[in-house]
Amino acid sequence: MALVPPRKLRIPQRVLLFASVPAVLVVGGTLGYRLSEGWSWFDSFYVTVVTLTSIGYSDTHAFSVLGRILTLVLALGGISTFAIAAAELLGPVVTGEMHEYWWRRQMTKRIDALEQHVIVCGHGHVGTQVCARLRRAGVSVIVIDCNEAAAVAAREEGAAFIVGDATTDPVLVSAGIERARALISLAGSDADNVLITMTARALCPGLTIVSRADGEAAVPKLLRAGATRTFSPHAIAGERIAKAVLQPAVFDFLEDLVSEGNPDLRYPELRIEEQLVQPGSALDGTTVGASASHSRRGLILIAIKHSDGRVAFDPADDVRLVAGDMLITVGHREQTGRRDAGALSR
Repeated sequence: MALVPPRKLRIPQRVLLFASVPAVLVVGGTLGYRLSEGWSWFDSFYVTVVTLTSIGYSDTHAFSVLGRILTLVLALGGISTFAIAAAELLGPVVTGEMHEYWWRRQMTKRIDALEQHVIVCGHGHVGTQVCARLRRAGVSVIVIDCNEAAAVAAREEGAAFIVGDATTDPVLVSAGIERARALISLAGSDADNVLITMTARALCPGLTIVSRADGEAAVPKLLRAGATRTFSPHAIAGERIAKAVLQPAVFDFLEDLVSEGNPDLRYPELRIEEQLVQPGSALDGTTVGASASHSRRGLILIAIKHSDGRVAFDPADDVRLVAGDMLITVGHREQTGRRDAGALSR
């Protein structure tokens, strides 16, 4: 059974067809008796129903030839037609087709209600890990994949999904790209990732787009297509493996800082976090030194990424914070989890 993008959902045509047959017979019989016998609308409707259902009460019956012919047609066709209609209507229910249809309608409503979600294009090995990490962080995820098996896997994990081609405008629009906070392109080929990135950038110029690059030659193409940043799973895996051998203590420490939901953390109390200086907040316009005077224990400012892209490591006390600066901090999880922090410790 093929799954379709949520905005194109339709009730199966044969269900609509056979559901309309009894209604057509009732309307036709009622109108026929009204014209041939001159009965009231209610009496015409009454005789039509009892004839179609083979109840056949004899208190009211047709006298004209045309009315008797109509009665024969309804009586002979009613039982078989109703039986076929019932079978066709119950078939999708028994096979689960109608359940799938209503489930996908609920999926459509769920997707339409999402705000600041992340669209993940591709649900392979990397996509599965990315979705799991985002969901552990409390971020809503919509998966787009052409493979129905991948969509079923995403569904079992609780993620919203669309079966379709992420390189096309309608599929990305149906995923709510205009309301998304980011799009991650994890297609199986660099060509597909370039096309997905280009399509997404054309639809949403300000969107954060992270794209996979299997080959180094694809990186400049992805950046020209509009990717905010690129990454290579193979390069990342190689770097992490080498780091685990060359600097195991550093590797363990950094892994714990960026990990979430791992029960085997060696430093479970620590976390690295980023905080954007909002316009008009307590940090906007103050200096690092002034913010330190209102510090909380266990939170350390290690760097500032300024709005112009410059990064200041271990900034001095006289560095002024302005709206748009991104503060990178390390500290206890209960401290870094508070986004309304008004002060930092040095």
